[in-house]
Amino acid sequence: MQQAEVRRHLGVVGDRYFAQAAHHDASVTVMAAESLPLDINPDVDLRQTRRNILLRGIDIDAYIGWTIELDSGDGPVVLALNRAARPCAWMDTVIGPGAQRALRGKGGVRCTPLSDGVLRVGRASFRVVEQPISRVNKVAGRRRE
Repeated sequence: MQQAEVRRHLGVVGDRYFAQAAHHDASVTVMAAESLPLDINPDVDLRQTRRNILLRGIDIDAYIGWTIELDSGDGPVVLALNRAARPCAWMDTVIGPGAQRALRGKGGVRCTPLSDGVLRVGRASFRVVEQPISRVNKVAGRRRE
């Protein structure tokens, strides 16, 4: 697949979770390429991990609770990064023994798309749109009561 069509609050067109009510807050999954368990299977890629978007050079797991924007040239796609994507036992079957354990804590992030758009394979810009309120207060030196 060379591009993904993303729909606001629905997910990636053609994905098994597209427009599924139970997955509206987690209809897109983003993962860092550096987290792929290449030591277990050097041929592993996005398909085996069941993730939609693979980013290089971004520790996406560190951005849970943030809102980000990805733009691969067709305009920005805004994503709310809601929670960690916990790897399931199926990873050991499709990638290799130990993959589920290797992906714990770095299995990517489950997201809600907040805009429609297209993401293409290749270079893309990454921008933080909004930080979690607790982080904003901490950065500003304020205490939250």
